[in-house]
Amino acid sequence: MKANLPRQELLEMMRRMQRIRRFEDAAIDLHKKGRVPGALHTSHGQEGEIVGACMSLRLDDYMVGNHRSHGHPIGKGAKLRGLMAELLARKTGVCAGKGGSMHLADFSVGSLGETSIVGSGIPVAAGAALGAKMKGSDQVALCFFGDGAAQEGAFHEGINMAAVWRLPAIFLCENNGYAVSTPISTSTLTQNIADRGPAYGIPGVVVDGQSVLEVYEAVTNAVHRARSGQGPTIVEAKTYRFMDHTANMGRDLGYRPAAEVEEWRTNRDPIELFRRRLLSEFEIPAAEIDAIAGEVDAEVRDAVDFGERSAFPEPAEAWTDVYAAPIEA
Repeated sequence: MKANLPRQELLEMMRRMQRIRRFEDAAIDLHKKGRVPGALHTSHGQEGEIVGACMSLRLDDYMVGNHRSHGHPIGKGAKLRGLMAELLARKTGVCAGKGGSMHLADFSVGSLGETSIVGSGIPVAAGAALGAKMKGSDQVALCFFGDGAAQEGAFHEGINMAAVWRLPAIFLCENNGYAVSTPISTSTLTQNIADRGPAYGIPGVVVDGQSVLEVYEAVTNAVHRARSGQGPTIVEAKTYRFMDHTANMGRDLGYRPAAEVEEWRTNRDPIELFRRRLLSEFEIPAAEIDAIAGEVDAEVRDAVDFGERSAFPEPAEAWTDVYAAPIEA
């Protein structure tokens, strides 16, 4: 499949994938040094399905992520400064330093929020899609969730409701094969999560999550279906998480064979696969592609510098953004 995309759109796909990878490289380093509090879940290896899905959306469309949360807003086009400042718990962060790594939200790009509660984004996305339908807009809501979340009750409740009400939603399962350390083969007998779609009366599509263009095509079709009032779609992206469940765990849980990880890293890296296609199929010069990495590195350095120069929230700010009528400290 050779996507009918303008040259600049193809390069923007590469730019966003590089942003996710290099932003998270910097975040891992800061976390190791103790400057990023809490857990840090990274998307190394999953950049293709994130960017392919998000590039199918308009800026005003909604997006809901999960605990592996940096890649999604970056894939939707969020600026890096506010995201990095949030990881560093600074008041200039997208959530004023109160959300941290697992609870990012950036309304400027339609990112409604990420959450550490597995599967909880599915009904949130259904609600956003319901709101769009009630307003009479043609906005859609894209929801990212993992294979582990597909075993939660929220999966059935949210998707069933979206199907019955024909809500403009796309439910994208990032199937990386493991829920923390639990292989998907031990948590469901269904070969594909997308196979459940027909049970709800909606399409279920399986795609290669390492191919940004294949994901883009599938989600674009699902978006068209949603905008035209035909209801939701489940898109399952078969992908892989290169890193541990969370960064700097400090121990090997031994749930994945080293050869399996190496095989995916060496032969199935979505950034390298896309680079080869840009060179061979789209005849974009290597120098132009490689220049993107240097530009993104500068963006990431700027984001880290901005975050570290920013102030921490004042203690009294713990009471803001909690109730409609703030409580006096």
